[in-house]
Amino acid sequence: MSATQTPDTPTLLVKIFGKDRPGITAGLFDTLAAFSVDVVDIEQVVTRGRIVLCALVTEPPSGLEGDLRATVHSWADSMKMQAEIISGLGDNRPRGMGRSHVTVLGHPLTAESTASIAARITKTGGNIDRIFRLAKYPVTAVEFAVSGAETEALRTALVTEAAALGVDIAVVASGLHRRAQRLVVMDVDSTLIQDEVIELFAAHAGCEAEVAEVTAAAMRGEMDFEESLHARVALLKGLDASVVNKVREEVRLTPGARTLIRTLKRLGFQVGVVSGGFTQITDDLKDRLGLDFAQANTLEIADGKLTGRVTGEIVDRAGKARLLRRFAAEAGVPLVQTVAIGDGANDLDMLNAAGLGVAFNAKPVVREAAHTAVNFPFLDTVLYLLGVTREEVEAADMHLDDH
Repeated sequence: MSATQTPDTPTLLVKIFGKDRPGITAGLFDTLAAFSVDVVDIEQVVTRGRIVLCALVTEPPSGLEGDLRATVHSWADSMKMQAEIISGLGDNRPRGMGRSHVTVLGHPLTAESTASIAARITKTGGNIDRIFRLAKYPVTAVEFAVSGAETEALRTALVTEAAALGVDIAVVASGLHRRAQRLVVMDVDSTLIQDEVIELFAAHAGCEAEVAEVTAAAMRGEMDFEESLHARVALLKGLDASVVNKVREEVRLTPGARTLIRTLKRLGFQVGVVSGGFTQITDDLKDRLGLDFAQANTLEIADGKLTGRVTGEIVDRAGKARLLRRFAAEAGVPLVQTVAIGDGANDLDMLNAAGLGVAFNAKPVVREAAHTAVNFPFLDTVLYLLGVTREEVEAADMHLDDH
């Protein structure tokens, strides 16, 4: 509100709606300009070719309000539009304390689930100030701007609702940090890539079933990760080192992985991976994808053969969280501005340490403990949780193609 306006200043809400076409916004304000009004607020939405344009303006000089109303209605009629003008006082009411962005992913996003989410926001004391679609494919993603409720309370309430409705919901606090440079750190196996790397090695060693059984138990949190790592790697003893190149060729990126990383890098984010797998693979991924950080366990090789041992610092559950903090320090990014993505129990410490922890197609124990979960098989859906729209991603890709 300007210095010349107070909460008691008479204002008019001018609402225009109908079929969209070029010149409507300019035409409305040309019409209003003849009455020497000031613009207090503007909101415009276009959905499937229909426009709703709202202008909050100061009351015109004494005696001219009737003329303004008649002129606006006459202009709207000439444009085959409808007009509504409502008298009131002052600006919009201030937004409540506690502001959050609620991102909802659905495939499909039903009216029933949307109603339940809106009701839950209201029950938590929140008010929906705006709703904006981020993407229509491969999932429908919408963002609610909510005020009046604490972010953590809202997140707790909506995560429970999400599980019941079969949609994914992320709740993050509003603020400048959402637009600031960030660090995104991902798990590798079954997150950045579709495979479990040690199982690819095991297939070449003829012990795939034994390794898979131990891997599954470790990911469910049923056994110590370091113990399971040593047990699985021991089964690879004697495997020829040339298998490393074969496994690199067999690794399959998760759909959307390249798009996610490419877009994050264009936004100025730094991106890293931490893995309970092996540097022989993560170093290659770092080079191929242009990652800023990569850390994993290292398979020991002697005389051209795998020894069945790993060397160096073990990257386990606690190690992943430690590396997230190390990467953040090196990147100069506060921990609150980090995003961690993972699927297994050994990712939990990292997910909880990050400003936003995303469980990606994760095991139940991980989904329940993470800040939010994404249960669609496209890694680039994580972009929507950061407020990036599908149109922005595609426009950036087209711009790249033009160069």
